[in-house]
Amino acid sequence: MTEQPTSHEGRRPLADRPQEQARPRQEAAPAGLPSDIPVQPAPPPAAGQGAPAVAVAVSPKAPSAGGVAEQPGRREGDRLRFVGAATRRIARGLDLDEIVLGLCRATVPAFSDEILVYLRDPLPVGDERPVSPFVLRLRRTDRLRLTPDLEGDELVLVPDPDPTPAAELCEVRSGSALSEVLRGVRPVFGDSAAARTALAELLGPEHPLPGGTRAILAPLRGRRRVIGAAVLLRRGERTAFEADDLLVAAQLATHTALGIDKAVLYGREAYIADELQRTMLPDSLPQPTGVKLASRYLPAAETARVGGDWYDAIPLPGSRVALVVGDVMGHSMTSAAIMGQLRTTAQTLAGLDLPPQEVLHHLDEQAQRLGENRMATCMYAVYDPVSHRITVANAGHPPPILLHLGGRAEVLRVPAGAPIGVGGVDFEAVELDAPAGATLLLYTDGLVESRLRDVSSGIEQLRERLAATAQLTGPDHAPPLEALCDDVLDMLGPGDRDDDIALLAARFDGIAPSDVAYWFLEPEDAAPGRARRLARRALARWGLEELTDSVELLISEVVTNAVRYAERPVTLRLLRTDVLRCEVGDDSPQLPRQRRARETDEGGRGLFLVNRLARRWGATRLSGGKVVWFELPTRV
Repeated sequence: MTEQPTSHEGRRPLADRPQEQARPRQEAAPAGLPSDIPVQPAPPPAAGQGAPAVAVAVSPKAPSAGGVAEQPGRREGDRLRFVGAATRRIARGLDLDEIVLGLCRATVPAFSDEILVYLRDPLPVGDERPVSPFVLRLRRTDRLRLTPDLEGDELVLVPDPDPTPAAELCEVRSGSALSEVLRGVRPVFGDSAAARTALAELLGPEHPLPGGTRAILAPLRGRRRVIGAAVLLRRGERTAFEADDLLVAAQLATHTALGIDKAVLYGREAYIADELQRTMLPDSLPQPTGVKLASRYLPAAETARVGGDWYDAIPLPGSRVALVVGDVMGHSMTSAAIMGQLRTTAQTLAGLDLPPQEVLHHLDEQAQRLGENRMATCMYAVYDPVSHRITVANAGHPPPILLHLGGRAEVLRVPAGAPIGVGGVDFEAVELDAPAGATLLLYTDGLVESRLRDVSSGIEQLRERLAATAQLTGPDHAPPLEALCDDVLDMLGPGDRDDDIALLAARFDGIAPSDVAYWFLEPEDAAPGRARRLARRALARWGLEELTDSVELLISEVVTNAVRYAERPVTLRLLRTDVLRCEVGDDSPQLPRQRRARETDEGGRGLFLVNRLARRWGATRLSGGKVVWFELPTRV
C-alpha cells in the first residue's frame, strides 16, 4: 500500500491536479479513522468511463495507487493495525451508544462508505429469555461524503444527510433467510443468494440497495445469543470487498457484540444500584410541626453510585422530630445493604422514643451482630419545638453546624464518641438551645474531607460558607433551605468528591408558648369532664370556638380510654399551629386498636369516632407508656 503524504506544503491547486488524486485533508477525517491507516485514492476509471466520485480510505487490502499489489506481509500488517485501532475505539465506549458510535466511526470511511447497525429490541440482559417475537431496530446509520471546504481548494469529509434508506424495525421470522444468516454468526457477502434475501428482509422490501453497492452482512452475537446485525456498504466506484474483509468484519462484529453485552449488563447493575440506593433513602421528608427540612445526597462518582451514607427525619411524640445522618464505611453494595439495616434499626428505636444515647448504643450492638468490621458513624439529634431545645448524641461523626438568624455560624461542641460497631463504649448526649430561626446542618465527612483538605479545614470552610450565605439575606431573614443546600454543595471543587455526601438541613421555627396548653389529669371518673372544660377554655382563648364540639367529643373518648388503664396521672396537651393537635399520654404500654363494635357492645366506638372526625390520628408507645394523638384543621 502506497502511503500518501499528510503535509499540504507545495501542493498544487485542486484544479491543476488529476481528479483521482484529490483527497481530503487528513485532519478533517473522522476520529474513527486510525492514524496508522493511510488514506487511499480510488483506482483509475476503466476505459470509456467517466471519472468517478472521489473515494477515500479503502480496505487495508486494496491495491496501491500505482496498480502494483503490495506484499502479502505488508497487507497483513495494515489489516492488523486497522483491526487493532478499530477495536480500541470500540472498547473505549462505556454505554451502548458510545460502543455503537465507536463501531461506526472506526469503519466509516476507513473500511466502508456506510454502516447500518441494527440491535435487538428490547436487548436481553444476562440470562433473561428474549422477548418474542425477535425484533431488530435500526440503532444508528453513518455515511460520509466528500465536499469542498470553505476555501474551495480541498475536499473534506462531512456527514451525508441522505443515507441509504432502510426500515426502522424488522421482525425476524423463524426459518427466514435473515434468521438463517443471523444463526450462522459469520459475516457474508451481500451478493450471495441467502444474503440478498436477508438484506431485503432487514432493510425492507421498499428499500432496495442502490445498483452497484457492495455489502457485508455481519451478525452481532453476544455471549449467549444474537443481539443484532451490522450492514457494511461500499459504493460501486470503490474497490469491492474481498475474502479477507470478512475476517475484518467478523472481528469488528465480535468486539462490538461483546461490548454491547457488557454495556447492557453494566446498565442493569447501575439501575439496580440506583434503585437500591433510592429505596434505602427517604422518598420525601416529613413535615413535622415547628421545623422545615431539606436534604441532598450525592454519590461518590458516576461509577460508584451506591454507598453507606444516609439521612432521616423521624416524627416523634410531642411534635418532636429525630434528625439522623450516618455513614457506613465504604461505598459499595455491601455498604448500602448495611446502611439499610442500620437505618431501619434507627427508625424502630426512634419509634420507641428512646434517648439519643440509647439509640446509638443499640445501633452499636446491631452493627456487631451484622458481622466484623461493620463500622459506621452517626449523628442522632432530637428537636423539641415546644422547649426550643435539641438533644444531640454522636458516634464518631463530624460535628453539626448551627447557623443563627443573625448570620453567625457555630460548630456545635458535642461529644465525639466512638464509631458504631466498635463495641463496649458508652455514648453521651448533650442538650443545647435551638432558637427560632436558626438552621442546623448535619452532613457526612464526604462534604468536608478529601485528598486536598483534612476534616478540620473542611469544617471551617463549611462554617465560613454558611456565614457568607447568611449575610446575603440579611440579619432578619434566614436563607432559604433549598438554596442553602445548593450553595453548600457548590463549594466542592473538582478534587473534593472522594466519598458520598449526605446533607440534612433543619430550620427551627418552634412553637410559641402561647400556642401550647398542658395539663395533668388524675385517673378518675371525673377526668373526661375536666378535660372537656379545659379544652373549651383553651379554644376560646385561641379563637377556635367552631372546633369546640368536635374537640370535646374526641378528647372525651381518648381520655376515657386512658383513665381506664392508667395508674398515674394522665397528660393532656393542646398545640395550635397550622392544625390543632391534641395529645393524651398515660403509663399503660398497650396501644389502642380500632375495631368494629357489635350492636350488643356497650363500648368500642371511641376510636371509630376519632378516625371519622379527625384529619389524622395515631398512637406511639413510649418507654414509660404511650401517647394517643389526633389533629383537626384550624380552618374549615
